Amino acid sequence: MDIHSSLKLPCGAVLDNRLAKAAMTERFSDSDLKPNQKHYTLYEKWAKDGSGLLITGNVLLDSSHLESAGNVVMNEVSMPELKLWAAAATANGNHCWTQISHSGRQTSIFNNLRPVSASNVKLKKLGFFAKPRTLLEDEILQLIEQFAEASRISKEAGFTGVQIHAAHGYLISQFLSPNTNLRTDSWGGSLENRTRILFEIIRRTRAKVGSNFPISVKLNSSDFQKGGFSEEDSLWVIKKLDELGVDLLEISGGTYENAEFLLAENVRQSTKNREAYFLDFAEKVRKQSSIPLMVTGGIRTLSFCNTALQEGLLDVVGMARPYLLYDDFAKRFLSEELTPEPFTIRTGIKAFEDMAEAGFYNLQLDRLGRGGSVYLGYSPARSAFHLVKHEFVKAMANKLRG
Repeated sequence: MDIHSSLKLPCGAVLDNRLAKAAMTERFSDSDLKPNQKHYTLYEKWAKDGSGLLITGNVLLDSSHLESAGNVVMNEVSMPELKLWAAAATANGNHCWTQISHSGRQTSIFNNLRPVSASNVKLKKLGFFAKPRTLLEDEILQLIEQFAEASRISKEAGFTGVQIHAAHGYLISQFLSPNTNLRTDSWGGSLENRTRILFEIIRRTRAKVGSNFPISVKLNSSDFQKGGFSEEDSLWVIKKLDELGVDLLEISGGTYENAEFLLAENVRQSTKNREAYFLDFAEKVRKQSSIPLMVTGGIRTLSFCNTALQEGLLDVVGMARPYLLYDDFAKRFLSEELTPEPFTIRTGIKAFEDMAEAGFYNLQLDRLGRGGSVYLGYSPARSAFHLVKHEFVKAMANKLRG
Protein backbone atom coordinates (compact mmCIF):
# COMPACT_ATOMS: atom_id res chain seq x y z
CA MET A 1 0.00 0.00 0.00
CA ASP A 2 1.24 3.50 -0.87
CA ILE A 3 -0.09 6.96 -1.69
CA HIS A 4 -1.28 5.74 -5.10
CA SER A 5 -3.47 3.04 -3.52
CA SER A 6 -7.22 3.47 -3.46
CA LEU A 7 -9.13 3.72 -0.16
CA LYS A 8 -12.62 2.38 0.47
CA LEU A 9 -14.37 4.41 3.16
CA PRO A 10 -16.86 2.91 5.66
CA CYS A 11 -19.79 4.31 3.64
CA GLY A 12 -18.57 2.45 0.54
CA ALA A 13 -17.19 5.44 -1.38
CA VAL A 14 -13.70 4.98 -2.85
CA LEU A 15 -10.85 7.50 -3.07
CA ASP A 16 -8.67 6.77 -6.11
CA ASN A 17 -5.51 7.68 -4.21
CA ARG A 18 -4.59 8.86 -0.73
CA LEU A 19 -3.44 12.42 -1.38
CA ALA A 20 -5.88 15.09 -0.22
CA LYS A 21 -5.85 18.84 -0.59
CA ALA A 22 -6.86 20.07 2.86
CA ALA A 23 -9.17 23.06 3.28
CA MET A 24 -7.96 26.62 2.71
CA THR A 25 -10.29 29.63 2.80
CA GLU A 26 -10.60 30.98 -0.75
CA ARG A 27 -12.22 34.41 -0.07
CA PHE A 28 -13.41 34.52 -3.71
CA SER A 29 -17.13 35.31 -3.43
CA ASP A 30 -18.62 38.70 -4.19
CA SER A 31 -21.42 40.24 -2.13
CA ASP A 32 -23.85 37.58 -3.39
CA LEU A 33 -21.77 34.99 -1.45
CA LYS A 34 -22.00 32.51 -4.34
CA PRO A 35 -19.27 30.48 -6.03
CA ASN A 36 -17.90 32.15 -9.15
CA GLN A 37 -15.46 31.64 -12.01
CA LYS A 38 -12.45 31.76 -9.70
CA HIS A 39 -13.79 28.75 -7.80
CA TYR A 40 -14.42 26.85 -11.02
CA THR A 41 -11.00 27.64 -12.51
CA LEU A 42 -9.05 26.84 -9.35
CA TYR A 43 -10.80 23.60 -8.49
CA GLU A 44 -10.80 22.25 -12.02
CA LYS A 45 -7.05 22.84 -12.10
CA TRP A 46 -6.59 21.03 -8.79
CA ALA A 47 -8.89 18.19 -9.87
CA LYS A 48 -6.88 17.59 -13.03
CA ASP A 49 -3.61 17.63 -11.08
CA GLY A 50 -4.44 14.21 -9.65
CA SER A 51 -5.38 14.45 -5.95
CA GLY A 52 -7.78 11.73 -4.83
CA LEU A 53 -9.64 14.18 -2.58
CA LEU A 54 -10.15 17.94 -2.56
CA ILE A 55 -11.72 19.63 0.47
CA THR A 56 -13.08 23.13 -0.09
CA GLY A 57 -12.39 26.08 2.17
CA ASN A 58 -14.97 27.10 4.76
CA VAL A 59 -18.50 27.03 3.33
CA LEU A 60 -20.77 28.88 5.73
CA LEU A 61 -24.32 28.33 6.90
CA ASP A 62 -25.41 31.92 7.26
CA SER A 63 -24.55 35.23 5.59
CA SER A 64 -24.69 36.92 9.00
CA HIS A 65 -21.88 34.79 10.41
CA LEU A 66 -19.04 34.69 7.89
CA GLU A 67 -15.58 33.48 8.79
CA SER A 68 -14.11 35.86 6.21
CA ALA A 69 -15.31 38.28 3.58
CA GLY A 70 -15.68 36.30 0.38
CA ASN A 71 -16.97 33.06 1.93
CA VAL A 72 -19.49 30.97 0.03
CA VAL A 73 -22.80 30.49 1.85
CA MET A 74 -24.54 27.16 1.27
CA ASN A 75 -28.17 27.66 0.26
CA GLU A 76 -30.69 26.69 -2.42
CA VAL A 77 -30.44 30.11 -4.07
CA SER A 78 -26.85 29.33 -5.08
CA MET A 79 -27.64 25.87 -6.51
CA PRO A 80 -26.75 26.69 -10.17
CA GLU A 81 -23.34 28.06 -9.13
CA LEU A 82 -22.77 25.24 -6.63
CA LYS A 83 -23.39 22.69 -9.39
CA LEU A 84 -20.83 24.40 -11.62
CA TRP A 85 -18.30 24.38 -8.79
CA ALA A 86 -18.92 20.71 -7.99
CA ALA A 87 -18.62 19.71 -11.66
CA ALA A 88 -15.31 21.56 -12.03
CA ALA A 89 -13.98 20.19 -8.74
CA THR A 90 -14.69 16.56 -9.68
CA ALA A 91 -13.61 16.86 -13.33
CA ASN A 92 -11.02 14.10 -13.02
CA GLY A 93 -13.32 11.60 -11.33
CA ASN A 94 -11.85 12.58 -7.97
CA HIS A 95 -13.75 13.37 -4.79
CA CYS A 96 -14.47 16.93 -3.67
CA TRP A 97 -16.06 17.53 -0.27
CA THR A 98 -17.42 20.80 1.06
CA GLN A 99 -16.14 21.89 4.45
CA ILE A 100 -19.25 23.02 6.35
CA SER A 101 -18.58 25.58 9.07
CA HIS A 102 -19.93 28.33 11.32
CA SER A 103 -17.54 31.01 12.55
CA GLY A 104 -19.09 31.60 15.96
CA ARG A 105 -17.02 34.24 17.76
CA GLN A 106 -14.13 33.79 15.32
CA THR A 107 -15.16 36.46 12.82
CA SER A 108 -13.61 39.91 12.58
CA ILE A 109 -15.45 43.11 13.39
CA PHE A 110 -15.25 43.94 9.68
CA ASN A 111 -17.64 41.06 9.04
CA ASN A 112 -19.73 40.87 12.18
CA LEU A 113 -20.16 43.16 15.18
CA ARG A 114 -22.67 40.77 16.81
CA PRO A 115 -21.22 37.25 16.71
CA VAL A 116 -22.62 34.30 18.62
CA SER A 117 -20.95 31.47 20.49
CA ALA A 118 -21.43 28.76 23.09
CA SER A 119 -20.87 31.47 25.72
CA ASN A 120 -20.02 35.16 25.76
CA VAL A 121 -16.23 34.72 25.88
CA LYS A 122 -14.39 37.20 23.67
CA LEU A 123 -11.50 36.18 21.43
CA LYS A 124 -8.48 38.27 22.41
CA LYS A 125 -6.40 38.88 19.31
CA LEU A 126 -5.45 42.24 17.77
CA GLY A 127 -8.73 43.77 18.95
CA PHE A 128 -10.41 42.70 15.69
CA PHE A 129 -13.09 40.51 17.31
CA ALA A 130 -16.32 41.51 19.03
CA LYS A 131 -17.66 39.91 22.20
CA PRO A 132 -20.13 37.17 21.24
CA ARG A 133 -23.66 36.64 22.45
CA THR A 134 -24.51 33.31 24.07
CA LEU A 135 -26.67 31.15 21.81
CA LEU A 136 -30.14 30.22 23.02
CA GLU A 137 -31.11 26.55 23.03
CA ASP A 138 -33.61 27.04 20.20
CA GLU A 139 -30.82 28.61 18.14
CA ILE A 140 -28.55 25.62 18.80
CA LEU A 141 -31.25 23.25 17.54
CA GLN A 142 -31.67 25.45 14.46
CA LEU A 143 -27.90 25.38 13.83
CA ILE A 144 -27.85 21.59 13.97
CA GLU A 145 -30.53 21.53 11.28
CA GLN A 146 -28.62 24.12 9.22
CA PHE A 147 -25.48 21.97 9.22
CA ALA A 148 -27.48 18.95 8.07
CA GLU A 149 -29.32 20.94 5.41
CA ALA A 150 -26.06 22.40 4.08
CA SER A 151 -24.79 18.85 3.68
CA ARG A 152 -27.94 17.84 1.81
CA ILE A 153 -27.52 20.80 -0.55
CA SER A 154 -23.87 19.83 -1.09
CA LYS A 155 -24.92 16.36 -2.16
CA GLU A 156 -27.64 17.69 -4.47
CA ALA A 157 -25.14 20.08 -6.07
CA GLY A 158 -22.81 17.21 -6.97
CA PHE A 159 -20.17 17.35 -4.27
CA THR A 160 -19.17 13.85 -3.25
CA GLY A 161 -18.95 14.32 0.52
CA VAL A 162 -18.84 16.82 3.37
CA GLN A 163 -16.46 17.69 6.17
CA ILE A 164 -17.88 19.07 9.41
CA HIS A 165 -15.40 21.64 10.73
CA ALA A 166 -15.08 21.05 14.47
CA ALA A 167 -11.52 22.38 14.82
CA HIS A 168 -9.45 25.59 14.84
CA GLY A 169 -11.67 27.55 17.23
CA TYR A 170 -14.78 27.84 15.06
CA LEU A 171 -18.26 27.40 16.53
CA ILE A 172 -18.30 23.65 17.16
CA SER A 173 -14.78 23.90 18.60
CA GLN A 174 -16.06 26.68 20.86
CA PHE A 175 -18.66 24.27 22.25
CA LEU A 176 -16.06 21.55 22.78
CA SER A 177 -13.66 23.68 24.84
CA PRO A 178 -14.37 24.41 28.53
CA ASN A 179 -12.54 27.71 28.03
CA THR A 180 -15.21 28.97 25.64
CA ASN A 181 -18.21 26.90 26.76
CA LEU A 182 -19.29 28.10 30.21
CA ARG A 183 -22.87 26.88 29.84
CA THR A 184 -24.70 25.14 32.69
CA ASP A 185 -27.46 23.59 30.57
CA SER A 186 -27.44 20.35 28.56
CA TRP A 187 -25.02 21.89 26.01
CA GLY A 188 -22.24 22.67 28.51
CA GLY A 189 -20.42 21.47 31.59
CA SER A 190 -19.46 17.83 31.13
CA LEU A 191 -17.57 16.65 28.05
CA GLU A 192 -20.64 14.65 27.07
CA ASN A 193 -22.74 17.82 27.09
CA ARG A 194 -20.12 19.94 25.32
CA THR A 195 -19.90 17.42 22.48
CA ARG A 196 -23.66 17.06 22.10
CA ILE A 197 -23.87 19.62 19.29
CA LEU A 198 -21.24 17.80 17.19
CA PHE A 199 -22.83 14.38 17.62
CA GLU A 200 -26.32 15.71 16.86
CA ILE A 201 -25.01 17.40 13.70
CA ILE A 202 -23.55 14.10 12.52
CA ARG A 203 -26.77 12.19 13.26
CA ARG A 204 -28.95 14.74 11.47
CA THR A 205 -26.52 14.96 8.55
CA ARG A 206 -26.51 11.19 8.09
CA ALA A 207 -30.30 11.20 8.11
CA LYS A 208 -30.30 13.84 5.35
CA VAL A 209 -27.59 12.46 3.04
CA GLY A 210 -28.01 8.71 3.43
CA SER A 211 -25.71 5.86 4.33
CA ASN A 212 -23.43 5.90 1.26
CA PHE A 213 -22.36 9.58 1.32
CA PRO A 214 -19.02 10.38 3.01
CA ILE A 215 -19.14 12.41 6.23
CA SER A 216 -15.80 13.64 7.54
CA VAL A 217 -14.97 15.56 10.71
CA LYS A 218 -12.03 17.89 11.26
CA LEU A 219 -11.11 17.78 14.95
CA ASN A 220 -8.39 19.30 17.11
CA SER A 221 -6.03 16.90 18.81
CA SER A 222 -6.15 19.65 21.44
CA ASP A 223 -6.47 23.43 21.66
CA PHE A 224 -2.93 23.77 23.05
CA GLN A 225 -4.35 26.10 25.71
CA LYS A 226 -4.39 25.60 29.48
CA GLY A 227 -7.78 24.35 30.59
CA GLY A 228 -9.00 23.91 27.02
CA PHE A 229 -9.98 20.93 24.88
CA SER A 230 -7.31 18.34 25.71
CA GLU A 231 -5.86 15.25 24.04
CA GLU A 232 -7.79 13.09 26.50
CA ASP A 233 -11.01 14.91 25.51
CA SER A 234 -10.22 14.44 21.84
CA LEU A 235 -9.55 10.71 22.20
CA TRP A 236 -12.92 10.28 23.93
CA VAL A 237 -14.66 12.20 21.15
CA ILE A 238 -12.95 10.10 18.48
CA LYS A 239 -14.29 6.89 20.03
CA LYS A 240 -17.80 8.30 19.72
CA LEU A 241 -17.19 9.50 16.14
CA ASP A 242 -16.11 5.98 15.22
CA GLU A 243 -19.32 4.60 16.75
CA LEU A 244 -21.33 7.14 14.73
CA GLY A 245 -19.79 5.87 11.50
CA VAL A 246 -17.75 8.92 10.51
CA ASP A 247 -15.95 8.09 7.27
CA LEU A 248 -12.76 10.13 7.67
CA LEU A 249 -11.29 12.00 10.63
CA GLU A 250 -8.85 14.82 9.89
CA ILE A 251 -6.58 15.58 12.84
CA SER A 252 -5.45 19.15 13.42
CA GLY A 253 -4.95 21.44 16.39
CA GLY A 254 -5.11 24.96 17.80
CA THR A 255 -7.29 28.05 17.48
CA TYR A 256 -6.79 31.64 16.30
CA GLU A 257 -5.33 32.36 19.76
CA ASN A 258 -2.83 29.51 19.41
CA ALA A 259 -2.59 28.59 15.74
CA GLU A 260 -0.83 25.23 15.97
CA PHE A 261 -2.40 24.31 12.64
CA LEU A 262 -0.41 27.10 10.96
CA LEU A 263 2.80 27.34 12.95
CA ALA A 264 5.41 24.76 13.87
CA GLU A 265 7.20 26.53 16.73
CA ASN A 266 5.56 24.41 19.45
CA VAL A 267 5.93 21.09 17.65
CA ARG A 268 8.46 18.71 19.20
CA GLN A 269 11.69 18.34 17.21
CA SER A 270 11.22 14.58 17.06
CA THR A 271 7.84 15.13 15.42
CA LYS A 272 9.30 17.65 12.97
CA ASN A 273 11.91 15.09 12.03
CA ARG A 274 9.12 12.64 11.26
CA GLU A 275 7.43 15.38 9.22
CA ALA A 276 3.73 15.14 10.24
CA TYR A 277 2.98 17.58 13.09
CA PHE A 278 0.12 15.50 14.54
CA LEU A 279 1.54 12.03 13.97
CA ASP A 280 2.23 11.44 17.68
CA PHE A 281 -1.46 11.94 18.37
CA ALA A 282 -2.47 9.81 15.39
CA GLU A 283 -0.54 6.92 16.95
CA LYS A 284 -2.62 7.29 20.11
CA VAL A 285 -5.80 7.27 18.05
CA ARG A 286 -4.71 4.12 16.26
CA LYS A 287 -4.41 2.26 19.58
CA GLN A 288 -8.11 2.71 20.30
CA SER A 289 -9.90 3.25 16.99
CA SER A 290 -9.99 2.00 13.41
CA ILE A 291 -11.58 5.22 12.11
CA PRO A 292 -9.92 6.27 8.81
CA LEU A 293 -7.39 9.01 9.57
CA MET A 294 -6.18 12.00 7.59
CA VAL A 295 -3.18 13.87 8.97
CA THR A 296 -2.32 17.34 7.66
CA GLY A 297 0.67 19.55 8.45
CA GLY A 298 4.43 19.30 8.06
CA ILE A 299 4.50 16.48 5.52
CA ARG A 300 7.20 16.96 2.88
CA THR A 301 8.40 13.73 1.27
CA LEU A 302 6.69 10.99 -0.69
CA SER A 303 8.84 8.39 1.07
CA PHE A 304 7.48 9.50 4.45
CA CYS A 305 3.91 9.35 3.14
CA ASN A 306 4.37 5.81 1.88
CA THR A 307 6.05 4.64 5.08
CA ALA A 308 3.30 6.13 7.27
CA LEU A 309 0.62 4.55 5.09
CA GLN A 310 2.33 1.15 5.07
CA GLU A 311 2.70 1.23 8.85
CA GLY A 312 -0.99 2.05 9.23
CA LEU A 313 -0.38 5.34 11.05
CA LEU A 314 -2.73 7.17 8.70
CA ASP A 315 -4.98 6.47 5.73
CA VAL A 316 -4.96 9.80 3.87
CA VAL A 317 -2.13 12.32 3.50
CA GLY A 318 -3.38 15.90 3.83
CA MET A 319 -1.46 18.82 2.35
CA ALA A 320 -2.55 22.42 1.84
CA ARG A 321 -0.05 25.23 1.38
CA PRO A 322 2.20 23.33 -1.06
CA TYR A 323 -0.71 23.54 -3.52
CA LEU A 324 -0.14 27.33 -3.46
CA LEU A 325 3.65 27.22 -3.59
CA TYR A 326 4.12 25.02 -6.67
CA ASP A 327 2.27 24.91 -9.96
CA ASP A 328 0.82 21.46 -10.68
CA PHE A 329 1.81 20.41 -7.18
CA ALA A 330 -0.15 17.15 -6.85
CA LYS A 331 0.97 15.82 -10.21
CA ARG A 332 4.62 16.63 -9.52
CA PHE A 333 4.55 15.36 -5.93
CA LEU A 334 2.90 12.06 -6.85
CA SER A 335 5.46 11.49 -9.61
CA GLU A 336 8.35 12.39 -7.26
CA GLU A 337 9.35 15.40 -9.36
CA LEU A 338 9.47 17.67 -6.32
CA THR A 339 9.72 17.72 -2.54
CA PRO A 340 8.03 20.82 -1.08
CA GLU A 341 10.10 23.09 1.12
CA PRO A 342 8.68 25.08 4.06
CA PHE A 343 7.83 28.71 3.30
CA THR A 344 7.60 31.20 6.15
CA ILE A 345 7.56 34.97 6.57
CA ARG A 346 9.73 36.26 9.40
CA THR A 347 9.84 39.93 10.40
CA GLY A 348 10.25 39.66 14.17
CA ILE A 349 6.71 40.92 14.76
CA LYS A 350 4.45 37.93 15.39
CA ALA A 351 1.08 39.59 14.77
CA PHE A 352 2.31 41.12 11.53
CA GLU A 353 3.76 37.79 10.39
CA ASP A 354 0.37 36.12 10.87
CA MET A 355 -1.35 38.72 8.68
CA ALA A 356 1.41 38.68 6.08
CA GLU A 357 1.34 34.88 5.74
CA ALA A 358 -2.46 34.80 5.45
CA GLY A 359 -2.32 37.59 2.86
CA PHE A 360 0.47 35.90 0.91
CA TYR A 361 -1.48 32.67 0.50
CA ASN A 362 -4.65 34.56 -0.34
CA LEU A 363 -2.74 36.34 -3.12
CA GLN A 364 -1.66 32.95 -4.48
CA LEU A 365 -5.25 31.67 -4.39
CA ASP A 366 -6.39 34.75 -6.27
CA ARG A 367 -3.69 34.32 -8.93
CA LEU A 368 -4.57 30.66 -9.48
CA GLY A 369 -8.28 31.43 -9.49
CA ARG A 370 -7.68 33.89 -12.33
CA GLY A 371 -5.85 31.21 -14.31
CA GLY A 372 -2.38 32.47 -13.43
CA SER A 373 0.62 30.74 -11.91
CA VAL A 374 2.34 30.79 -8.54
CA TYR A 375 4.40 33.90 -7.74
CA LEU A 376 6.55 33.92 -4.60
CA GLY A 377 7.80 37.49 -4.82
CA TYR A 378 5.16 39.30 -2.75
CA SER A 379 6.67 41.28 0.12
CA PRO A 380 5.38 40.91 3.71
CA ALA A 381 3.99 44.46 3.58
CA ARG A 382 2.16 43.84 0.30
CA SER A 383 0.77 40.57 1.62
CA ALA A 384 -0.47 42.01 4.93
CA PHE A 385 -2.00 45.03 3.19
CA HIS A 386 -3.82 42.75 0.77
CA LEU A 387 -5.45 40.80 3.62
CA VAL A 388 -6.60 43.85 5.58
CA LYS A 389 -7.83 45.62 2.45
CA HIS A 390 -9.65 42.50 1.28
CA GLU A 391 -11.42 41.94 4.59
CA PHE A 392 -12.36 45.59 5.07
CA VAL A 393 -13.41 46.44 1.51
CA LYS A 394 -15.34 43.24 0.83
CA ALA A 395 -16.98 43.30 4.24
CA MET A 396 -18.08 46.90 3.78
CA ALA A 397 -19.42 46.11 0.31
CA ASN A 398 -21.41 43.21 1.74
CA LYS A 399 -22.92 45.46 4.41
CA LEU A 400 -23.82 48.20 1.91
CA ARG A 401 -25.58 45.69 -0.35
CA GLY A 402 -27.62 44.31 2.48
